[in-house]
Amino acid sequence: MRVLVAYGSKRHGTEGIAETVGETLARRGFDVDVRPAPEVRSVDGYDAVLVGGALYANRWHRSARRLVKRHARALRERPVWLFSSGPLDDSASKGEIPPTRQVARLMSRAGARGHVTFGGRLEADAKGFPASSMAGDMAGDWRDEAQIRAWAGAVADELAPSA
Repeated sequence: MRVLVAYGSKRHGTEGIAETVGETLARRGFDVDVRPAPEVRSVDGYDAVLVGGALYANRWHRSARRLVKRHARALRERPVWLFSSGPLDDSASKGEIPPTRQVARLMSRAGARGHVTFGGRLEADAKGFPASSMAGDMAGDWRDEAQIRAWAGAVADELAPSA
């Protein structure tokens, strides 16, 4: 079974999550492509799609939004999951964070089976506004690898009967 893991990431934190998801699915026997959302021209040839986007001020990364909107009809024909990254604290590891309103609308549009929010990452030397001003107080990495791998494993379990 071929699975696409696409992501929209400005500072590479969501990219790292996508890579961990892809590695986990590959270990479970899936043929996985992990690609930046702007590189995805079609979802044809994929049996399932996972799309991740970084959250900035409660808005999902533009390229992830565009991918879902552009391919909504095709996404509805296969299993789809969405994931977000963003909280610059450990709240995502402590409990479920519902999708933002914008992401919930995209889930509906794509017929997504589920969504999860993972902690984000902000480097201390982040450039640009507002990241550089936030980095002084909020720099760190709150991505929980065990949580990411557990979620990807649950997706694999759901896909396994059809694999």
